[in-house]
Amino acid sequence: QVQLVESGGGLVQVGGSLRLSCAASGSIFSITFMGWDRQGPGKQRELVAGISSGGSTNYADSVKGRFTISSSNAKNTMYLQMNSLKPEDTAVYYCNARGFLRTGLKDFDSWGQGTQVTVSS
Repeated sequence: QVQLVESGGGLVQVGGSLRLSCAASGSIFSITFMGWDRQGPGKQRELVAGISSGGSTNYADSVKGRFTISSSNAKNTMYLQMNSLKPEDTAVYYCNARGFLRTGLKDFDSWGQGTQVTVSS
C-alpha cells in the first residue's frame, strides 16, 4: 500500500559526494518518520539517519558532520546528502517510512528495495 523508491546510489571515490532520494507513494495519510538504514558487506544493518515529520533529526555517530538528512513533507520525499565519503560507507542503503494510511488511519512501516553505494579508495 506504500511504495518507496530510492535513487541516487552509485560508485564514488573517497572524499566524494552522493545524494540519495526516497520517494513514498500510495495511500498515505501522513508520514511521521523517514530514515535510512545501511548494511555493509559482512556488517550488521544500522540506522544511518532519521527525520521526523516535525523536522527532528538523528544520525549515527559515524556519519555526523558528513551526512545531512532532509525531507519535503509535501512531496513525501526524503534526501540524504552524503559528503566526504569513506570506504566504510560502502553499503546497501535502505529507505524506511512510517506513518498512517488513508484507509482507517492504519499505521504502516515500509522499506525500499535498497540502493548500492560504493566508495572506492
